[in-house]
Amino acid sequence: MGTTTTTTPPSDTFPMMELHQLDADAATSSSSAAAAASERGKWLLSSPNPPSPWQQIYTSVKETVLLPRPNNKQPRTNTNTDTDKRPLLFLQALFPILKWGRNYKATMFKNDLMAGLTLASLCIPQSIGYANLAKLDPQYGLYTSVVPPLIYALMGSSREIAIGPVAVVSLLLSAMISKLVDPAVDPAGYRRFVFTVTFFTGTFQALFGLFRLGFLIDFLSHAAIVGFMGGAAIVIGLQQLKGLLGITHFTTKTDVVSVVGAVAKALIHHQWLPLNFVIGCTFLIFILATRFAGKRNKKLFWLPAMAPLFSVVLSTLIVYLTKADKHGVKIVKHFKGGINPSSVHQLDFGGQHVGQAAKIGLICSLIALTEAIAVGRSFASIKGYHLDGNKEMVAIGFMNVIGSCTSCYTATGSFSRTAVNFSAGCETVVSNIVMAITVLISLLLFTRLLYYTPLAILASIILSALPGLIDVNEAYNIWKVDKLDFLVCIGAFFGVLFGSVEIGLLVAVAISFAKIIVSSIKPSTEVLGRLPGTDIFCNQLQYPVATKIPGILIVRINSGTLCFANANFIRGRIMKWVKDENHLSEESTKGGLRVMILDMTNVMNIDTSGIHAIKELHTELISRGIELAMANPRWQVITKMKVSKFIEKIGPGWIFLSVSDAVDASLRLKSNGFNSC
Repeated sequence: MGTTTTTTPPSDTFPMMELHQLDADAATSSSSAAAAASERGKWLLSSPNPPSPWQQIYTSVKETVLLPRPNNKQPRTNTNTDTDKRPLLFLQALFPILKWGRNYKATMFKNDLMAGLTLASLCIPQSIGYANLAKLDPQYGLYTSVVPPLIYALMGSSREIAIGPVAVVSLLLSAMISKLVDPAVDPAGYRRFVFTVTFFTGTFQALFGLFRLGFLIDFLSHAAIVGFMGGAAIVIGLQQLKGLLGITHFTTKTDVVSVVGAVAKALIHHQWLPLNFVIGCTFLIFILATRFAGKRNKKLFWLPAMAPLFSVVLSTLIVYLTKADKHGVKIVKHFKGGINPSSVHQLDFGGQHVGQAAKIGLICSLIALTEAIAVGRSFASIKGYHLDGNKEMVAIGFMNVIGSCTSCYTATGSFSRTAVNFSAGCETVVSNIVMAITVLISLLLFTRLLYYTPLAILASIILSALPGLIDVNEAYNIWKVDKLDFLVCIGAFFGVLFGSVEIGLLVAVAISFAKIIVSSIKPSTEVLGRLPGTDIFCNQLQYPVATKIPGILIVRINSGTLCFANANFIRGRIMKWVKDENHLSEESTKGGLRVMILDMTNVMNIDTSGIHAIKELHTELISRGIELAMANPRWQVITKMKVSKFIEKIGPGWIFLSVSDAVDASLRLKSNGFNSC
């Protein structure tokens, strides 16, 4: 019987077999990973073309003006029913009151009624004071608190905002229009100019909303607004010294040097009346004291709201009973009441200053929108609902256009009155309707009683509202966060204070633009490294633990646009890094640079100059034996690169969806000696 001999392989053969198996598994895994990365790259290259600029404009106008976009997720059961609802949807989009008005309840009206009456008690004296600041007769301030709030109640979507004249816009109008038409010499011509400017203001505002140009108000940055408001508040306060001191002859300039000089001249030559100063300061202290009490005790929110009206009534009664106007106290005197008269015939589009009227209207539209939308959004966030800025622009624009035809000057949202409206418990914009009706009743019945109202009390009411415009804490925060932003803030502040309103705005916008241009011309670029144990690539300066990959340089462009202004700068910066990397690689004897990966995640758009710079970069890299890979080019970027044939030049295999895919592919190709892509 034969025996079977079993041959056992040497023990060192097993590790060799396992290694071969591991190599096979690794190759399979690497092959599948390469296939997955290639598939993701195809997704990127096969993306459809983005919408054209004309389609984007049409869509924006349609979404803002016409009908809301239908919800495609809901099945359309009846096409005829949908067609029948289109006019209703259009009206609801244009007049939101038609939508929320169906659910309005009596309990809500009770709150809106109390808020509206409280708002009117503050609005009446402030409107008279702001009209005086705008160098208009008192009734025009009250007219502006009637028609614009009613129009906004129909078209606006903010529930808390209080519409009417405000201090900054009143100052803008008086400061800029007085240089063209002197209100003391030609009051009728000045009034026509104000209405024409208001018409242009509303037209610009409506167009901004219709064409979704809300980004224009962002040219006035937060820092610029803080500085501008602070400077304007001081200028307004200095202007009120005329009424507070009873000065007859006063400068028409707004800069602090001219105003202080005029006040000093009046004091030296005894051209001021002490009794006006006593009345104004007494009630100013009273109003500020009530405001302090209201802040300390939230239940007394009505006290600071009622204080201005109470001051007007009491001071008027004192002047009437004591005949103080015979002893030098300056009073309002002529005060025309009644319903807003039509001012369509006063709009002047053929005058010699119509171009200046349009320019002033543009400036006022930006300032008024900035204040209104900031106020509306701040209180909307508290209540937890979203405010559509473009629809707000349309509503505010239409209310000013209609207001210019009904003897109103530029109106917008007031922060102080909106805060009172919110504290009084308003539910909807019905509080604006209640306020407007109350002001209208006052115009019809009580204007004659205001004949003896002292001008000093109007000055004190305006002065009491100014501290809220000066935000020292916010200016300090801007200084801590961003020194260049603080430069914008200070530029606007001193420009308004020592120059004029226009100079302050011009300085702020110029510095802001300079900041944008510098950051656009010289955007930051950063070298990326891999965080240990992850596929995340980060800035090596921010994360020192991030490690470089030998033979591969990863650069991220931190610019939204690669364009004519920055393309050559970016190309030069990248080539400098390539040279430095090659030099370091040669010194460390690890081999030279083989692949340069360009992370395009932050680049949203590119122009022909940018594409030309990328082509030059590719040519320079190839001449040095370095391949160029691109990671995550965005929709507009990849589309333009395909059209310009750059993808064909670089090769589709060098376009990747992520930096991780690009690195993995580069490492595989590096191990294969770059024989093929």
